[in-house]
Amino acid sequence: MFEGNTPIGFVAVLAIIVFSTKFLGLIFKHYGLPQVLGYIIAGILIGPAIFGEFCGFALIGFDEKCLFSLPGENALAIFSKVGVLLLMFSAGLETDLKELRHTGLAAALIACAGVALPLLFGFLVSLPFGNIGLGFATKENILRSVFIGTILTATSVAITVSVLKELGKVKTQLGTTLVSAAIIDDVIGVVLLSVVLGLAKSGSTDNLSGFEAFKSTTYGTVIMIICFFIFAILAGIVLSKCFKWLNKRWPAHHRIPVFSLAVCFGYSWIAEEIFGVADITGAFLAGVVLSTNHRVSEYTDKQIEVDAYTIFSPVFFANIGISSITFRGLSPMVLLFAVLAVFAGLAGKLLGCGTVAKAFKYSVRESAICGVGMMARGEVALIVTAAVTNSALSVSLPQEFMIMTVLLILVSSVLTPVFLKLLYSQKVPPEQQPPEQQPPEGEVLTAEA
Repeated sequence: MFEGNTPIGFVAVLAIIVFSTKFLGLIFKHYGLPQVLGYIIAGILIGPAIFGEFCGFALIGFDEKCLFSLPGENALAIFSKVGVLLLMFSAGLETDLKELRHTGLAAALIACAGVALPLLFGFLVSLPFGNIGLGFATKENILRSVFIGTILTATSVAITVSVLKELGKVKTQLGTTLVSAAIIDDVIGVVLLSVVLGLAKSGSTDNLSGFEAFKSTTYGTVIMIICFFIFAILAGIVLSKCFKWLNKRWPAHHRIPVFSLAVCFGYSWIAEEIFGVADITGAFLAGVVLSTNHRVSEYTDKQIEVDAYTIFSPVFFANIGISSITFRGLSPMVLLFAVLAVFAGLAGKLLGCGTVAKAFKYSVRESAICGVGMMARGEVALIVTAAVTNSALSVSLPQEFMIMTVLLILVSSVLTPVFLKLLYSQKVPPEQQPPEQQPPEGEVLTAEA
């Protein structure tokens, strides 16, 4: 056994993680599945979940039954934190506020429905499972049921966009609405996560006084969340002007992404430590602030992508498999609940988004495309689950519930591309096709026209 938390020991841990995640990520990509699933499976295989539990020895673990041992407070957790912050920062950088304004009411309401119904369905499915820590029995159980609904609200923009690009449908009216709705869905999901995490931290003022005790109350939590968003917007206006000046003075210069990272980490710390809001919310809003300057956000995103997607993000997803996924105590009841929750999450997106699309005069086929396109889950669902299974919270989900999210991502990632291609391959009835262009009376439509 080697110590994995020493500088040279952690280098060896990184080598194992980077190689295994990339290897399995490429395999999953070959079969049309998200690479993040490969990263998580790699973490499960090199961690204690399977080999450590059933074979008595693992490559990376937290006790003596492993090749590299990591204590409770370890460098892997720090790398994972940086990875999730960079993921959310990148998501914010890719948010096009101008595009969101132009997509109109349809995309916004589709996104709202895509959040509301999965949240409701997830909460309702949780109620009969009081024996696994959900249900109506106590305030804590109710909050855990809300956690389940929050996990089910996330949508993967990347999966939907990749399929639409392959089909050449991104720039269509339906494609634009669908992509915009997915982006708005993630924004609403981040806000919702901030609220539920704030409520999870509130209610206990033991050994606290003054400002900390105020933040721990329910009304104090709500006030601090509102204050943080006000601060983020006001500071964002100033920062946006500063980065606009920087870009004019030193266009496409490396100091711009360096300062951008400082803003990301600064927003994250202020959100968590000052306002009691989730640090990932701060990172996401930092990205949104910089997205107002397209050249800055595009250049920054390209520069941080190398470090984020080479080391930090794979470490974050692998750490989920290493630290968060366990088969110990995984009962048939938990597996049954996971299956029902996955069904509720898929049905919520399909019914909610599809119904709203139909109300905006889309055809049945187009409404189905909208619902199916919003079903895909990815990184955000994992980030939300990792947040609500955090043992540091006064109320949290047991780590066994990570199985539900992994299953949800796997099923939705397989079904979404398949159903989208099937729906787009259907022939549109003649009465639903747009009318052919006719030349004005007295003119002849030439071949060139």
